[in-house]
Amino acid sequence: MRDADPPERRTSASRRLRCPECGGTYRDRWRCRCGAPLDFADPPTPEGAAPDPASFDARDGLWAFDDLLAVGDDPRDRVTLGEGMSPLVDADGRRDGAARDNDAPPWNASFKLEYVFPTGSFKDRGATATLTRARELGVERVVEDSSGNAGAAIATYAARAGIAAEIYVPADAKESKLRAIRRAGADPVRIEGSRGDVTDACVAALGADAEDPSRTDAWYASHAWNPAFFEGTATVAYEIALQRGFEAPDAVVTPLGHGTLFLGAYRGFRRLERAGWIDSVPRLYGAQAAGVAPIVRALHGPEAADPTGAVNDAADGIQIAEPVRDREIREAIDATGGDALAVTEAAATRELDRLHAAGFDTEPTCAVAPAALRTLRERGEVAPDEDVVVPLTGSGLKG
Repeated sequence: MRDADPPERRTSASRRLRCPECGGTYRDRWRCRCGAPLDFADPPTPEGAAPDPASFDARDGLWAFDDLLAVGDDPRDRVTLGEGMSPLVDADGRRDGAARDNDAPPWNASFKLEYVFPTGSFKDRGATATLTRARELGVERVVEDSSGNAGAAIATYAARAGIAAEIYVPADAKESKLRAIRRAGADPVRIEGSRGDVTDACVAALGADAEDPSRTDAWYASHAWNPAFFEGTATVAYEIALQRGFEAPDAVVTPLGHGTLFLGAYRGFRRLERAGWIDSVPRLYGAQAAGVAPIVRALHGPEAADPTGAVNDAADGIQIAEPVRDREIREAIDATGGDALAVTEAAATRELDRLHAAGFDTEPTCAVAPAALRTLRERGEVAPDEDVVVPLTGSGLKG
């Protein structure tokens, strides 16, 4: 790691990190000595009334919300490819709201098209903030572990920043995602075994004192652990609120693995509520892959988490058996009156076909969220007239 930027440029780089469990604070560390993930100690909160939506310039992307971000105070440090301000569109797209096929009612929701981002997934929200934080701290090399989308995003934004990157991936990672990592000049490292084994190998690569960046030659740009990543994903809430005239929807349904988008949305909406820019935080629902649904298991038991005895292999992007921020995810569900539910491969595949037929070119994992919305409406947990936003998280071009 090179020397830190001179004092006149050390703005958000000087923000401390705090452990929500033990209260420990650090300048830079990927997890607390007690083992818990860290957050920014003093994230910015907006003051005054909500601004006029017309005052935002869409050309600024998500950095239009720089006053709400704990990174990138100095525009010269921002690592950006113009990400953000993804479209919010009517899911059904026809005036009559008629179904696209004979066996399914209309979604009756708004889709947030996160798959139009530079690398084809919402992970660019976290990557721009994480690599901005890395640049602020003077980092020269980053490592990350990912099943695909996060790795491609971190590799791409590292290339934009001129920072070397090494991405640890499962041995069976899709070739389309490996190509994106390689083309950005990063080195994909395939690891046999479970998703947890991939993380362990990545952490081991940091060195003997992996948790202390000052004693390693790499920086852990983890989408699950790094608090800067969640600063980036919180912008999905800011954009949804802005695009709706600072009126929050009744509910938001997202895919749920490590919870990077789910928790980003929760943090973002809470920050807006505290500022008085929205009246309330929407109910948050997380859609997990059946067979690998730890949050559903904790809330509703093993039968709800694994209803068919088969893993939803189509949703490989959210097959996370031990989410780093498990407790925070469950607290967000409880605080908003939301829920988590497991989506089978059959249900996700049917929904993916419906999405494609309706013009939404998405990858399989993101189909779990609109599939979950159908179940929630069938159960009566989401009423037919309630206003719902569903982010479509990854591009079908990724395979």
